[in-house]
Amino acid sequence: MCLAIPGRIVELISGPNEVGVVEVTGVRRKVQLGLLADDMPVVGDWVLIHVGFAMSKISERDAAEQMHLLSMLGETEQAMEEVRGYGLGERASDDIGHHEAPTRPN
Repeated sequence: MCLAIPGRIVELISGPNEVGVVEVTGVRRKVQLGLLADDMPVVGDWVLIHVGFAMSKISERDAAEQMHLLSMLGETEQAMEEVRGYGLGERASDDIGHHEAPTRPN
């Protein structure tokens, strides 16, 4: 299933790429913000994210409703696995465009 996951922008990363850090239920990951260039989010904004890209800005209320819907559908863990896969490396370029499966301890 394709998931759109709500996340709150907690940091904007300066540089040649339009990258921000989002927080989803306590997990922080980098996302590409370029698709929102016409209405660039700021710290505190909520966005719907999918495979490492912020797709649209949403309200906090809509974000809560989306998380509730994911929970009702039993998709919360799958959504969090997707978010964990975005990575949060040392440099912004480490993660953008590279969507590897999350690693798990042996």
